[in-house]
Amino acid sequence: MSIPFSSITPDEAVSHIQDGDFVVLSHAAAVPQACVAALARNYERFHNVRIFHMVTLGESPYTAPEMEGHFRLVTNFVGANTRPAVDEQRADFVPSYFYEVPSMMQPGGAFHPDVAIVQLSYPNEEGYCSFGTSCDYTKPAAEQARVVIGELNKQMPFVGGDNLIHISQLTHIVEADYPLYALDLPRIGEVEEAIGRNCAELIQDGDTLQLGIGAIPDAVLLFLKDKKDLGIHSEMVSDGVVKLIKANTITGRRKTLHPNKVVATFLMGTQELYDFAHNNPTIEMRPVNYVNDPRIIAQNDQLVSINSCIEVDLMGQVVSEAMGLRQFSGPGGQVDFVRGAAWSKGGRSIIAIPSTARRGTASRIVPLLTEGAAITTSRNDVDYIVTEYGVAHLKGKSLRERALALTAIAHPNFRPELEAECKRRFKL
Repeated sequence: MSIPFSSITPDEAVSHIQDGDFVVLSHAAAVPQACVAALARNYERFHNVRIFHMVTLGESPYTAPEMEGHFRLVTNFVGANTRPAVDEQRADFVPSYFYEVPSMMQPGGAFHPDVAIVQLSYPNEEGYCSFGTSCDYTKPAAEQARVVIGELNKQMPFVGGDNLIHISQLTHIVEADYPLYALDLPRIGEVEEAIGRNCAELIQDGDTLQLGIGAIPDAVLLFLKDKKDLGIHSEMVSDGVVKLIKANTITGRRKTLHPNKVVATFLMGTQELYDFAHNNPTIEMRPVNYVNDPRIIAQNDQLVSINSCIEVDLMGQVVSEAMGLRQFSGPGGQVDFVRGAAWSKGGRSIIAIPSTARRGTASRIVPLLTEGAAITTSRNDVDYIVTEYGVAHLKGKSLRERALALTAIAHPNFRPELEAECKRRFKL
């Protein structure tokens, strides 16, 4: 039996936003496309409206120069579509860990929403809609906002877990029917394969994994086919995980928290991933203040986190979000999982990077960090650094030992400079 409801147009829905409101948009592939377009169409009627989201796929028309004075983005993660606005000081970056975002949506918090615009699935027979591919901060925002605009998309998968909202909790409903934004599969080259092979040597049967997105995480997964009973407790899940679930490599049987379940806070990948997650009882989505809380992460024994970075210095200081003073992305969940892995029984954290950047013209392992760069993972937290040239285990190592280990896995073209710095600094 279907649940009856009435809907309005996107233009009517956004008309309920008031000047000065703080508006939260759902995350990643779940950005509410119809209402975003309506905001841009009607921008002249709005004044001093702040919009919060983290990474979103597609366009961000509310960050265009002509929107200044009407909309201003506030974010703790800069994506390709919002980077120009942040670079030009037409948007504001707020440093924070991913797991903290829902607490900042509480009354009095920096991200407390007046309005939440969220993309949802159509309701089930009990009247519950799923937040689909993005539970993360999206569900907490809907629970806090004065006005909740639900954009019900016929193509949003119904994904379970702590990922539902009853249709009666929606202030306004917009009906939509469009494909979610999807990503092409990343190209895995020789460098990524070598990194993946090196990372896979650190992964044991029964480990629970946290992986990001891109060629390196997918390359790691390529070399795990012979492992047994791996689990997933991850900020996000992408397509590589699906292949290993289907191959019975990822089973979750040995997980000490939520056994037999793939736990994530958002999904982002191809349409195949979204189709796989639809009504799949194996996939459990939960808010990010649960999934990314280091205290929750640590309840998974043998938790292995794999993340990447922009540069790392010879002390093991990891920069993952900035290029000098330029804010390039955000901390995301890297530190959440690095610390959770450190507290996990048998846990390990890995920062996996190509040895070079800018088409081989720059080393990612550097004597000194770029001036002004923000450190994401401190030298006190770092565990393993992996490149295509090997593995450097830094936890418990002295500054001298760290410098030598990192030099050994740097690209050969840049080792002489790093060796010279080791000699100068440590009187070798």
